[in-house]
Amino acid sequence: MSELENRLNQLVERVDAIRGVFDIPGKIERIAELDQRIQQPDFWDDPQSAQKVMQEVSGLRDKVEVWESLTRRAHDALDLYGMAEDDPSMLTELEAEAAALEAELDQREFDLAMSGPHDGAAAILSIHAGAGGTEAQDWAQMLLRMYLRWAEKHKFKTFITDETEGEEAGIKSVTVEINGPNAYGLLKAEKGVHRLVRLSPFDSNNRRHTSFAKVEVMPVLDEDIEIQIDPKDIEVEVFLSSGAGGQNVQKNQTAVRIRHLPTGMIVTSQNERSQTQNREMAMRVLRGRLYEMEQEKLAAEKAKLKGKIEDANFGSQIRSYVLHPYQMVKDLRTDVETGNTTAVLDGDIDMFIEAWLKSNLHDVDA
Repeated sequence: MSELENRLNQLVERVDAIRGVFDIPGKIERIAELDQRIQQPDFWDDPQSAQKVMQEVSGLRDKVEVWESLTRRAHDALDLYGMAEDDPSMLTELEAEAAALEAELDQREFDLAMSGPHDGAAAILSIHAGAGGTEAQDWAQMLLRMYLRWAEKHKFKTFITDETEGEEAGIKSVTVEINGPNAYGLLKAEKGVHRLVRLSPFDSNNRRHTSFAKVEVMPVLDEDIEIQIDPKDIEVEVFLSSGAGGQNVQKNQTAVRIRHLPTGMIVTSQNERSQTQNREMAMRVLRGRLYEMEQEKLAAEKAKLKGKIEDANFGSQIRSYVLHPYQMVKDLRTDVETGNTTAVLDGDIDMFIEAWLKSNLHDVDA
């Protein structure tokens, strides 16, 4: 089998697989069902309901047409190859068609992976050092730098809303708001525990240490997204913001800590200029965390229905960063790995994000 024929076969398999994820046959059935409703004499008696039906039909037809076209193009290209083995000009055209199809499928896969209700939103990313004192706190700071560099490479804006420094080095926890196209949709791939293995710079005997840090990612929700928070369910505490000493030390209690009584969640914000701004930011983080908690419950129920055995929380390890005795970063969910640990810790993590998003396409409601 030639390289071109192999590419065309892979394209046919790929387009058929993604077409299945989109459930094109089911959408065609739904269009037929809605068309019958549209033909009813009383269809326009309720204009608001009728308009919703028309919008649904239009959206479904657009999706079906796209995937019917891609399917037809991929299969036609493979059929033409069988007649073009001795025609150099046709082979050149098929090479160009294969490249065009690959590019469009890459984009369609990305669109599908970004089709969640809040994937286009900004993200709130929190990092918490695990047990292990200074070693784990230094690892948390390394992760913070990695994500800030990743955001910088994508030209995303970042703002640290809360940070608790370690006693000797590093950070105990930090919360960052990251603003940019699909920030939450991309960074949701990073939820979980990240493990570091290295020779400790804090160990006088230069022994190997293993450290852990947990990453949480939440969407910045629009105000019209309904997340019920009863004022009776929260306790609000104000305190002096921690920060640089001297002239920059806070003389007013502007930092805010909110405890959500039903869940025990605690969120803080101390880097805004006023108490009001810090309260608003803390409430945004709380709303995001409550939303994520509900999503985790739904995912756990869905997993039970599918017969999967999964950890319901994000406490399980997702990625391992080994700096000694060898150099390797490996994502334990997708098996994607690289020996270029320096680049990864400098923010080059797109390979892991993209692989995880593609591996989860079957769980996307298209």
